[in-house]
Amino acid sequence: MQAHAFTAGTLTGAGSFRCEHCGFGVNLRELDALPDCPHCGGSDFRRSSMFEDNAPAEPCGTHETSAPGWLRDAREALVSDGDYLAFEDGGRVRVVALQEGWTRIGRGMSAHLRFDDPTVSRRHAMLHRDGGRARILDDRSLNGVFLNGERIDWQELEDGDEIVIGAFSLFFVSLAKARSSDDRLSAAR
Repeated sequence: MQAHAFTAGTLTGAGSFRCEHCGFGVNLRELDALPDCPHCGGSDFRRSSMFEDNAPAEPCGTHETSAPGWLRDAREALVSDGDYLAFEDGGRVRVVALQEGWTRIGRGMSAHLRFDDPTVSRRHAMLHRDGGRARILDDRSLNGVFLNGERIDWQELEDGDEIVIGAFSLFFVSLAKARSSDDRLSAAR
């Protein structure tokens, strides 16, 4: 894998770039090395304009139709009712409890849930919890937010939903709702 860097001039390398092959976008800081495209593996990039609409039609990475095995283990380890985001990060499973109100997700320092990766925008997405409901909002990201394989702008979340943000797959876990539906199934037997 060959990494390129755009280093001529003060801020020449900063900004957004798109893969020439598939249109996948990456955001770079001044001296970041340009990676191979996380979507198609290509190495040819060009500067991107915010007025373009040539993002890839599908999320980065592979979209699985079933939840990974670690998700069941993570769910069983939770002891408190509530809403959570579960994901793999550097080979480790992380589970983050969601608070009421807004949770900012992105690459920027102001994000509550921060991913230091060029496929994630500084302000990529926002998740809002209010009165037992949770919704995800694309915060004008370069690569978009995908929910269960479809690009969305604003969508209510349900237990087990997969949210793809850049190269990361996050799973929404709503423990209270899952337990109440399990209780109803047990009572019906």
